[in-house]
Amino acid sequence: MPVIAVYSVKGGVGKTTLAVDLAWRCAQIGSFPTLLWDLDQQGGAGFLLGAPPRKTARAMSLFHRDSRPRDLIEQTRFGKLHLLQADESLRAMPVQLARIGAKSRLSQLLAFLRADYRRIVLDCPPMLNEVSDQIIAAADIILLPLPPSPLASRALEQVRTELVRHRRSHPPILPVLSMYDQRRKLHREVHDGAAKGWPVIPQSSHVEQMASRREPLPAYANWSDASRAMGRLWSAVEMKLLEQGRT
Repeated sequence: MPVIAVYSVKGGVGKTTLAVDLAWRCAQIGSFPTLLWDLDQQGGAGFLLGAPPRKTARAMSLFHRDSRPRDLIEQTRFGKLHLLQADESLRAMPVQLARIGAKSRLSQLLAFLRADYRRIVLDCPPMLNEVSDQIIAAADIILLPLPPSPLASRALEQVRTELVRHRRSHPPILPVLSMYDQRRKLHREVHDGAAKGWPVIPQSSHVEQMASRREPLPAYANWSDASRAMGRLWSAVEMKLLEQGRT
């Protein structure tokens, strides 16, 4: 079953918001058994879903050879949506993966979990290292949120270069212009230039409320422009998966 990685080389671009929204739509609208796996040590995905933090930091233990992934999976309050929470133990993940030489550990774990889920969404840490190498190798599609900045196209090229470095055949990238404010001239220039044709997620106070409400945007403001834009993005992802024959 498809693995969808929501990835960016920098933080603060709405990555976790998109990962949570996408996973919610897969489970609630697509009616797919869905796993949201938070690989970012900040643990934002679990927080936005209202999940209580774990009492012990165990997220990194998943990458040990004798791990039991199903023991750490939690049911969220949203039907068909399960969660693998992040915690501060993931801070050591790049060093630990390099130390134990587990270059395909993430792919192995995902191969095991695919049997239980129709969709797996990865909320990825903003980095280029051993962790991103494994994410690229394991994903079926990469969702890449980028801010409306002249550096957006540069960040996209960084990721593309990284993909080519890995293998000739790499997962498709779907760049997304996030946090877009059409009132700002620079944003409009990027939208009409380097990001022309990309899906657009507008900057919105409704999205910001996710952190205080601790629930996905469609659960309280599905009528908003931002929610409608995220709905179109989810449909685009599903169409891409259908084209790949990964449904």
